[in-house]
Amino acid sequence: MASSIKNGAKATNLRSSFPKPKVQSPNIRRSLPAPNGAETVSGRVRVAVRLRPRNPEELAADADFADCVELQPELNRLKLRRNNWDSDTYEFDEVLTEIASQKRVYEVVAKPVVESVLDGYNGTVMAYGQTGTGKTYTLGRLGDEDTSARGIMVRSMEEILSNVSPISDSVSVSYLQLYMETIQDLLNPANDNISIVEDQRTGDVSLPGATLVEIRDQQTFLELLRLGEAHRIAANTKLNTESSRSHAILMVHVKRLISHPDGDFSLGSQDRYNLVGNLAPPLLRKGKLIVVDLAGSERIHKSGSEGHMLEEAKSINLSLSALGKCINALAENSSHVPVRDSKLTRLLKDSFGGTSRTSLVITIGPSPRHRAETASTILFGQRAMKVENMLKIKEEFDYKGLSKRLQMEIDRLIVENERQQKQYENEIERIRLEAQKRVAEAERNCVEALEEEKTKCQMDYMESIKKLEEKWAINQQKHAMNGEVQKGGVSEETRELQALLQKEINLRKAAEEENQNLNNKLLKFTKLVDGNSNGFSLQKILAEESYQNKKLEEEVRILRNQLAELSVESNQTRSYSDRGNNGKSLGMMNCSSPLNYGHSRDDDNGERASISNLHEQVGLQKILSLLESEDPNVQIHAVKVVANLAAEEANQEKIVEAGGLSSLLMLLRKYEDETIRRIAAGAIANLAMNECNQELIMAQGGVPLLAMTATTAEDPQTLRMVAGAIANLCGNDKLQTRLRSEGGIKALLGMVRCRHPDVLSQVARGIANFAKCESRVATQGIRPGRSLLVEDGALPWIVQNANNEASLIRRHVELALCHLAQHEVNAKDLINGGALWELLRISRDCSREDIRALARRTLTSSSIFQSEMRRLRIEV
Repeated sequence: MASSIKNGAKATNLRSSFPKPKVQSPNIRRSLPAPNGAETVSGRVRVAVRLRPRNPEELAADADFADCVELQPELNRLKLRRNNWDSDTYEFDEVLTEIASQKRVYEVVAKPVVESVLDGYNGTVMAYGQTGTGKTYTLGRLGDEDTSARGIMVRSMEEILSNVSPISDSVSVSYLQLYMETIQDLLNPANDNISIVEDQRTGDVSLPGATLVEIRDQQTFLELLRLGEAHRIAANTKLNTESSRSHAILMVHVKRLISHPDGDFSLGSQDRYNLVGNLAPPLLRKGKLIVVDLAGSERIHKSGSEGHMLEEAKSINLSLSALGKCINALAENSSHVPVRDSKLTRLLKDSFGGTSRTSLVITIGPSPRHRAETASTILFGQRAMKVENMLKIKEEFDYKGLSKRLQMEIDRLIVENERQQKQYENEIERIRLEAQKRVAEAERNCVEALEEEKTKCQMDYMESIKKLEEKWAINQQKHAMNGEVQKGGVSEETRELQALLQKEINLRKAAEEENQNLNNKLLKFTKLVDGNSNGFSLQKILAEESYQNKKLEEEVRILRNQLAELSVESNQTRSYSDRGNNGKSLGMMNCSSPLNYGHSRDDDNGERASISNLHEQVGLQKILSLLESEDPNVQIHAVKVVANLAAEEANQEKIVEAGGLSSLLMLLRKYEDETIRRIAAGAIANLAMNECNQELIMAQGGVPLLAMTATTAEDPQTLRMVAGAIANLCGNDKLQTRLRSEGGIKALLGMVRCRHPDVLSQVARGIANFAKCESRVATQGIRPGRSLLVEDGALPWIVQNANNEASLIRRHVELALCHLAQHEVNAKDLINGGALWELLRISRDCSREDIRALARRTLTSSSIFQSEMRRLRIEV
């Protein structure tokens, strides 16, 4: 049988244009648009066709005729037979056969719309078709006898109630019918003429006069549906025993409270006192679901309508005709859409061509007697598939709810404060009374103890006086009885002392005589040596040695004076030092400042000339030998000269060949003096500008020494010099792995504890150098795998300082972040660490065009970043 697809009637299967909305967790960081500028997404009207099985009348009347339609659900196609040999083929988003279950119909037609409503969008589900083809069965079936027969209205409310919070969210419904161009309330039949109100600013349509009932459970909703169905107007026609004579409209309003991701605004928060500091209003999303059960289109001669039923049929057909005109105008992109021709089109203004996500199910019958009505229904669905809506999320800040909760919190805090104040005052009074009682008792105990001690002391004193008087009387009696014996004893002792003194005098005279004899002998020996020629030569050698010593002392004195003059010049120019000049050279002129490259050229040339003259006059080897002097001042001045000489590339090779690098490392290893370590680290940093010197520093154990100094030092300038030295080493591709294994990266990151901007600038420069080398090595395929910086925990600090106030720190960190992001294996770590948002900021707001372009190129070239940005709906 020949078949053809009508031109202009074919519609592509746009599953991808109608994606399942994603419910975003509050913990996921999301760029929240302002409520006035909610984002919009394009979404075509989705159309499904459902075939009703033959009823008993059709089975009897059309037994000899084949169905006028043939379904191909696997291709989402429908064939409408013209005759026995020709047919027209149409494509829809979904094709549902006569055996399709109610659950299947809900999942393909209404579930995506319900999920969008839960996310804050408006949604519409509508059934259109000839009378008696199953529209009310599809939408409004309650399923009292068979729960599997529940329609879209019941299933939609089940899903909404299962996804909202009964505490913070609300669901309310209105149930209306459009009968003879008047809007009537099915929940309150007395309200039979509800007016339509249109917001002049937004264009939103509302029915303020309709009854709005809040829904807490499914049973309440089913009772409302039963009440509404009882009031809905229906009649018996030739085509349907219970033909709906009005358009039924169910409106479900969903309000969901979305907490702000940066804070917890629950009144049950443990840290209530920090609530005000993090205060921001939560978002309130308002979604509206409209389920429309249209009355069936009918032909008068087939339905047999007459009298008042004829007037009802005319009104139904007029409103459906007006709806068809609006859809035709939207499908053809006409400049005028006649939405005001009918109240039905005014109510559905947002559903077709507006901001609502819309699903349309068209119901058809298989009977060939109604082929014309079936063709009209199919063409209606085909035109509806061409209508594009611009979906817009409805969200606003819940200032009213926040104000209410804050007022409740204020009242609670006032009561709590009064209770605590009263408790505090009672406790103070209790402590005061107890203290007074204890003080009085202590005073009483002290007085009693003092009285007892005083009495005891007086008794002891009197007893001691009595005993001493008795001993004195006994001693007096003994002296009186033995007076002569004591005199004889004293005379004997005096004679013995006089004899010992005379003996000592004699020994002293003998020693003086012996000393005089030795002096005479020494004088004779000296005269003998003066007369000897060999003695003369020895004396001459001693004189020359003495002269050389004096000459060396004079040279040291001159050297000290020159170093002191240079130190004074450096201190005078230190105030003109440019803090932003954090290049690789860190030459030292004093203990606290690097060699200045931003001051006057005359001053700079004068300093360098003085140092050069000193270098030429004294000699590099002598200067380096002074590094081992025992005098700390000499060491300090000598290492200053070496540091300034190392700032010039021409002198670096000479210093290294003369052993200067080893001497500087020795100073770091042996000395704890902060000034010497600071200047030595600056000299090593200057030497580390040369690639050959970098390898020598690594070979001689320089990195562990620098790491040890970084750990023990507290002075910001010392840390700055050490960070500069490690930063220069970070720029060598060949040394990265060894530098990390010897603790260089850990030491660099450890120095951020000193929050000095100069130190942080050098740390940022080192991380940028390391990340750039890693990016270059990864591009060449030499070392795959995660970044060593990420493994050592540098990513949190990088993300934290990517928007640092200091421009130099920010530029280095931004560059490091871009280089890390170039390696695909780091992408997931960067996303988890929050670096994606910083990369987006850099690509938009960075002041440097080259860094901005690098960030954009990195984001667009990474599939992982692209996938994450699509998930978050972000464009570069």
